[in-house]
Amino acid sequence: MFYYLLKYVLLGPLLRLVFRPRIEGLEHVPATGAAIVAGNHLSFADHFLMPAILKRRITFLAKKEYFTGPGVKGRLTAFFFRSAGQIPVDRTGKEAGQAAIREGLGVLGKDELLGIYPEGTRSHDGRLYKGKVGVAVMALKAGVPVIPCAMIGTFEAQPPGKVIPNIHPVTIRFGEPLDFSRYEGMENEKAILRAITDEIIYAILNLSGQEYVDEYAAVAKAAEAAERSEKERRFPRIPLR
Repeated sequence: MFYYLLKYVLLGPLLRLVFRPRIEGLEHVPATGAAIVAGNHLSFADHFLMPAILKRRITFLAKKEYFTGPGVKGRLTAFFFRSAGQIPVDRTGKEAGQAAIREGLGVLGKDELLGIYPEGTRSHDGRLYKGKVGVAVMALKAGVPVIPCAMIGTFEAQPPGKVIPNIHPVTIRFGEPLDFSRYEGMENEKAILRAITDEIIYAILNLSGQEYVDEYAAVAKAAEAAERSEKERRFPRIPLR
């Protein structure tokens, strides 16, 4: 109930007013039945903008940290995610991927829409990164289509670390459903899973026009953080007196 209260009364109208999103290809999202909506992830606002414009309810697999943050901000964030029916997923440890797949299949098993970001995390620089194969596993096991989606302009509207968004035009573009039924029963074939995932990422790339990086976003973030830390160690800032 709170999901629809957020969508139509509390948050949805505000998001539409602030971002004024342009919607393209909405007819590609099926009116009924299970499907995966796979999109790029550029901003915290992505979690709320897509549900605000879709006619159907969509459930996202969200990182556990959104539900466990400290302070008033953390509690408010957790409240919104829980109230909107989003599912926390632990992304650490060997079982993290399997847990996410189980949760996702549970949503699809109820003939609902599942939202997922194949990159596994937000892009820190606006580029599109290599996808993780969990989306392919779910598509094959559930036997459902994958609708590629591109969020355009949300990085400029609310880049990582920015609390109050900028006024910037946003476009949400959906592509034609991708059918992977030809690979039925091959969800344990690594080469097949990689091929499917790459096809999904390529479809998102065609919709978004981003620069592509053939590397996992989490790896790129860690390398950038390590490089920054090394620079700070070698060239420490000298406080001005």
